[in-house]
Amino acid sequence: MNVIPICASAGITGFESPAADYLQLPLSLDELLVEHPSATFIGRAQGRSMEGVGIFDGDILIVDRHVQVADHDVIVANYNGEFVCKIIDTRRRFLLSAAAGFRPLAIGCDDQFSVEGVVVRSIRCHRASRLLAS
Repeated sequence: MNVIPICASAGITGFESPAADYLQLPLSLDELLVEHPSATFIGRAQGRSMEGVGIFDGDILIVDRHVQVADHDVIVANYNGEFVCKIIDTRRRFLLSAAAGFRPLAIGCDDQFSVEGVVVRSIRCHRASRLLAS
């Protein structure tokens, strides 16, 4: 990935060509975003219940199945046949939202529940992508 620094100094009326001074970072987006490729999947957030942790409707979620779930991690789970993105309270067995107006979901003995993975990254697209068109 090339990073082009653009800086303006006092007393200079123009800018040098940004391409003349670019800096190459020694990593790829794949390496930055995905730590365990064979255990990682990508999903899309729906709804507003996770806005308090910076996950908004339409964001892309990078979910890692290899990461050990810890208390209050943001996870993707199968809860009674529905995929949900929530904060897990492992001690009280609740799924919590990160926005006001959403009630906690209790994980009961009769519920079908499985953690699909831990959300390790989220990405917000500021322009539509043909790859994400549904």
